[in-house]
Amino acid sequence: MSTETDAGLPAGNDGGATGTRSRRDVIQAMSGLMLGMFVSILASTIVSNALPRIIADLRGSQSVYTWVVTTELLAMTATVPLWGKLADLYSRKLLIQLSLGLFVVGSLIAGFSPNVEVLIASRVVQGLGAGGMTALATIVMAAMIPPREMGRYAGIFGAVFGVGTVAGPLIGGVLVDTSWLGWRWCFFIGVPFTLASIILLQRTLRLPVVRKEVKVDYLGAALIVGGVSTLLVWSTLAGHQFEWASGWTALLVAIGVGLLVLAVWVESRVSDPIVPLTIFANRTVALTTLASALVGVAMFGGTVFLSQYFQIGMGKTPTQAGLMSLPMIFGLLVSSTVAGSLITRWGRWKVFLVAGGAIMVGGMLLLSTIDADTTVFTVSLHMAVLGVGVGMLMQNLVLVAQNDVPARDLGATTSTLTFFRSLGGTIGVSALGAVLATRVETLSAEKFGPVAGGTGGSEVPDLSLLPEPVRVVVREIYATATAELFLIGAPIALLALVAVLFLKEKPLKTMSGDERLAAEMAGGGH
Repeated sequence: MSTETDAGLPAGNDGGATGTRSRRDVIQAMSGLMLGMFVSILASTIVSNALPRIIADLRGSQSVYTWVVTTELLAMTATVPLWGKLADLYSRKLLIQLSLGLFVVGSLIAGFSPNVEVLIASRVVQGLGAGGMTALATIVMAAMIPPREMGRYAGIFGAVFGVGTVAGPLIGGVLVDTSWLGWRWCFFIGVPFTLASIILLQRTLRLPVVRKEVKVDYLGAALIVGGVSTLLVWSTLAGHQFEWASGWTALLVAIGVGLLVLAVWVESRVSDPIVPLTIFANRTVALTTLASALVGVAMFGGTVFLSQYFQIGMGKTPTQAGLMSLPMIFGLLVSSTVAGSLITRWGRWKVFLVAGGAIMVGGMLLLSTIDADTTVFTVSLHMAVLGVGVGMLMQNLVLVAQNDVPARDLGATTSTLTFFRSLGGTIGVSALGAVLATRVETLSAEKFGPVAGGTGGSEVPDLSLLPEPVRVVVREIYATATAELFLIGAPIALLALVAVLFLKEKPLKTMSGDERLAAEMAGGGH
C-alpha cells in the first residue's frame, strides 16, 4: 500500500508545503471547491421561480411541474453515499472534476431542452453531478484541513451552501423577468462557472491518493438508491397525485422500506460497505446525523414556502420575492463565518451548536406569527433570526462528526451527514407542502364554501386575475397556512436542539485527514 498525490508527487509535497499545507494553498484549492459547490446548490433552487414559465413554454402538464425540481433532488440525494464511498477508494480530485463535468453536460441539455421529457432527463444528470459535488467538497476539506483549523473554512462553506440555497429563487426570478435572457439561462448561467471550477481545481488541488484494493458494494449501492428514491417519489406525489392514506402509499412505502431493510442486511455482511453501519455506533455520528436531517427540514422547507408566501400572501413579484430572501442569506453568512472563526480561535464548538439550535427554534416560532399584513421589515427580521440559527448549526455539525471518526471513515461519515440533510430537506418539503395544500383547501372552503371557484388548494391562484375582495381573502388564506407550517416546524427544530445538547464536546484534532490516515496506516492511531 503506497501513497502519492494526484500530481504524482510523494505525500507531503503539496505545493511546497510539507505535512500541513500553507493557508495560501488551502485558500487556492477552496476557491475552486466553493465555486463548484455554489453552482451545484444553485441548480436545485434556481428553477423555483421560473417553473411556471418553463412549463408553459414547453407545453407541459401540471403533473410534471414538481418533477422538474424533484428529479434533480432525487438523483442528488440518492447518490451521495455512493460518491462518498468512491472518495475513499479513488482519486478525490478526479471524482470531483467528474461530478462537475456531469453537471455541465446536464446543464447544457436542460438549457436546450425542446420538451419536458428531455428537461426531466437532464435534471437527473444535473443531480448526479450536484450529489458528487455536495459530498466531495466537504470530504476534500477534511483531507486538507485539521479539525482544529476547520472552523474558519467550514463557516465559509456553510455560507456558500446557504447563499446558494436562498439566492437561487432570486436569480431565477430576475432571469425570467429579463426579456432578453429568459428561463433557459437558469441552466446556462452555471456552465462557465463550473468550467472555471474544473480548471481551478486542476491547477490548485493537490491530494494524496491511497492505493488499496478496490471493493465497491454495488448491490448495497443499488438497494440504497432504489429504497431512497422510492420513498422520495412517494413523499413527493402523496397529497398531489394520490391521497396520503391510499393503496399507492402502502405500495411505495412497502417497496422503499423493504429495499432499505435489504440494504442494511447487505451492508452488515460485506467487507467494504457503502455506508459502514459501525459509524452509527459512534454517539457523535448518530446525533449529528439526526440533527443534520432536522436542520435540512428547516433550511429547505423555510426557503421554499417563504418564497410562495411573498408572492401570494404578500402579492410580490418573483424578483421582489427573491430580494426579500436576502435577510436570511445575510444571517446565514454572518453567523456561519463568525462562528467558524471563533471555533478555530477557541477550540470550543458545543456552545455555538447549542446557541444555533436555540436561535433556529426562535426563528421558526417568530415566523409562525406572520400574516398577510405583516410588514416587510418584521418578516425580514424573523428570517434573519432563522438564518443565524441555521448558519451556526449546518456545517459545524459535519465538523464535529469528522473530528470524532477514524480518518479511514471520513468519506463515508461526511457523505452520510450530507445525505441525511438532503433527505430531511426533500421529505420535509414534500410533507409540509402537502400540509400547506390541505390547509389552503380547508380555509378556502371555509371562506368561499365547498366550491372555492378556483381559489382552493388544488391550483395555485394568479392574484392578478382575481377581483380585489377575493384577492384579499386568498392572501389571508396563504399567509395563515404558511404561518402554521412554521408552527409545525418549531418542534422539529427543537428536536435538533435536543440532539445537539446530548453531544459530548471533544477537543478538535490538529492533524488533517490525510495526516491522520497516514498515522493510522503506520499504526500511530487516530
